[in-house]
Amino acid sequence: MAASHATPEMMAFMVKHGSGIVSVGMKEEDLERLKLPLMSPESEDKDSSAPTFTITVDAKTGTSTGVSALDRAKTVLALSSPESKPDDFRRPGHIFPLKYRNGGVLRRAGHTEASVDLVILTGLRPVSVLSTVVDPEDGSIASLPFIRKLALEHSIPVISITDLIRYRRKRENLIERTAISRLPTKWGLFQAYCYRSKLDGTEHIAIVKGDIGNGQDVLVRVHSECLTGDIFGSARCDCGNQLDLAMQLIEQAGRGVVVYLRGHEGRGIGLGHKLRAYNLQDQGHDTVQANIELGLAVDAREYGIGAQVSLHTSILNMFSASFRYRFNELQILRDVGVQTMRLMTNNPAKFTGLKGYGLAVIGRVPVLTPVTEENERYLETKRTKMGHIYGSDLQGPLAPFIKPSVNKKESSDGEPNPE
Repeated sequence: MAASHATPEMMAFMVKHGSGIVSVGMKEEDLERLKLPLMSPESEDKDSSAPTFTITVDAKTGTSTGVSALDRAKTVLALSSPESKPDDFRRPGHIFPLKYRNGGVLRRAGHTEASVDLVILTGLRPVSVLSTVVDPEDGSIASLPFIRKLALEHSIPVISITDLIRYRRKRENLIERTAISRLPTKWGLFQAYCYRSKLDGTEHIAIVKGDIGNGQDVLVRVHSECLTGDIFGSARCDCGNQLDLAMQLIEQAGRGVVVYLRGHEGRGIGLGHKLRAYNLQDQGHDTVQANIELGLAVDAREYGIGAQVSLHTSILNMFSASFRYRFNELQILRDVGVQTMRLMTNNPAKFTGLKGYGLAVIGRVPVLTPVTEENERYLETKRTKMGHIYGSDLQGPLAPFIKPSVNKKESSDGEPNPE
């Protein structure tokens, strides 16, 4: 709900059907203006997926204890007012301000971001008021059927964070092209397009071969940055070899695109964490076990959300290939003119995530590189634990790269057999 429209009746409804904790989502600049520091500053650094509470407040003017619906409404209205000053509030209080991450649900798929994004779409001041709905029987977070029943009784629309992300991503331009240059390479002559993400400022690059023309049936590789593999030729992974093969195939085809996504080091965990994971792998862990041992996501790259999680449920923020729709590469591919593509990948998450939104994946081309003693366990783990597929719908010239031990459990149609 828009904080600027808060009333005692609405506060009473929230307290009655919610957890009793009423929060207010606010942008960082408003929190700084009102001098509302984070309750636990280090929590934001340790876990960027967690909600970030500031110290609690009550409005000083026109309130008593601060706990009544009337007092809470006045505090919420004061927080939403651009005229309010730090001295207008008592600390601590009964309202819980929350810091909104810039970029909203496209940056963090959380309740705070979703509620503020909805208010922004109405054109009102970007301050929201929210509370978690609970089951009156046992106090647990309410189930979706309960939410739907409550919404029907009170004529309240229900929306999911998934819906909001789709809406924003379809209607907003999230990247900007900053430069184009001719790029002679060891594979041949390409054009390099540089793009900057409006969400976090990260620069990505598209390497384009030939005339994309009508954008139909374009050979495409979406490649996540891997410093150790791409630059230093690490034998622990197949990243550098995959990039090399993709560039070769596009050069041979005379037409295609490689989108190189930066900020995805180590499937999104960062270079330092990746090197620590290497040490654990030397001790016997596989790539998945090593990430888990370090308390990290198996795949922390931002692909977008996939799970249908509604605003009433606990916060969705597992940044994994299963849970996030990719948006940078989609808009980059559209910008260079791609409409339908043959996607070079062994990762079904990329194949699924790039479908729709004006783009169509009409085929998958495997990126099969030599299996070595150093990377054999890594590749097998990606197949058995991360769902990578090493068969293809285009065989032929790539067949010599296939090693039976990696593909031994794969069916004839290129899909992995159930474990």
